[in-house]
Amino acid sequence: MSSQPTSQTMQNTPENKAILCDPNPDEQWEVDEQSMQRYTAGQLQMVWWKFRKHRMAVWSGLIILVLYLMGMFCEFLAPYPLETRDVTYAYAPPQRIRFVAEDGFHLRPFVYPIKSMRDPVTLQRVYVEDRSRILPLRFFMQADPYHFWNLIPMNRHLVGVEEGGTFFLLGTDSLGRDLFSRILYGARISLTIGLIGVTMSFVLGLIIGAISGYYGGWIDNAIQRVIEIIRSFPAIPLWMALAAALPATWSPLQVYFGITIVLSFIGWTGLARQVRGKILSLREEDYATAAKLCGTSEWRIMTKHLLPAFMSHIVVSLSLAVPGMILGETALSFLGLGLRPPITSWGVLLKEAQNIQSVALHPWLLTPVVFVIIAVLSFNFVGDGLRDAADPYSR
Repeated sequence: MSSQPTSQTMQNTPENKAILCDPNPDEQWEVDEQSMQRYTAGQLQMVWWKFRKHRMAVWSGLIILVLYLMGMFCEFLAPYPLETRDVTYAYAPPQRIRFVAEDGFHLRPFVYPIKSMRDPVTLQRVYVEDRSRILPLRFFMQADPYHFWNLIPMNRHLVGVEEGGTFFLLGTDSLGRDLFSRILYGARISLTIGLIGVTMSFVLGLIIGAISGYYGGWIDNAIQRVIEIIRSFPAIPLWMALAAALPATWSPLQVYFGITIVLSFIGWTGLARQVRGKILSLREEDYATAAKLCGTSEWRIMTKHLLPAFMSHIVVSLSLAVPGMILGETALSFLGLGLRPPITSWGVLLKEAQNIQSVALHPWLLTPVVFVIIAVLSFNFVGDGLRDAADPYSR
């Protein structure tokens, strides 16, 4: 004989309190449906709900998206093509975007033209603004031709000024090349080399770590000794040695992929050890033993049962590995052992800042550092958010 719950018991449950306090049954049904969504949602959906609560990670993800879009459409976004140079504007300072001129407020943003002159005391070249006229910024204007993705001929730029004027948002380098345009072009190389390197490290670390942890024995010992040998070398000298081994006759594209392979060759060891440790703890679980007794192949046990059990941890590790790849390429290119011109990356641009005297006189040459810091911090914040969201049931 079933007993009916007392009124006191009904009042102690949150659901029944909502029923008693809310006279509208339709609104109560919406609350119950939302509750059911939490219990029936899939793993990825719950991870996304938890990730959205991490505000810094969400904003960092948007910043990363903007950086990759900048690299993807750099030809259109850049005011000047990559090869454009004018030595008469060498080391020109940034031109400020203004709305207020001497004759009043302007709805259209503009810049003042600049002209060079010799300082009568130091005899150094200095630039002064010519405030007798203004250069309004024009959007979606036709200017210098280029090939979008080296495939489609185009001449449309997002922003620029009339012919004969200059628009150097972040100044120029020693050859009179617009630094902002070169930073946009460099984003494509610096950011994609991180993705390609992490992808290769992911494949190597996942396969080698799974084999080491699942089979054990002499295979595990041999793999772990190789990992220990690789990790025993100092990272930067090893990068320098491997990068210096690349033939000087290689084309820029071959150098690009060579540096990617070098970074991946070093970066897979950490992930392989993490995967090995997880496999060692999971291979004796009941579901893995049951699959083995049912005649399931070892490859299927690793790929369908063991690896998916900690895939969220792998995703977090990969998101935190991308900044390391970006910093590795930047350091090698800055030291002259990585990418070389005519390839343009953030590390190649920073070679201009090797001379402390040049930096003291032209501090805008350090602007690529700002983009490197923003990219690295954004990836770290996204990785932190993914780490928290990997366990959606935690508070």
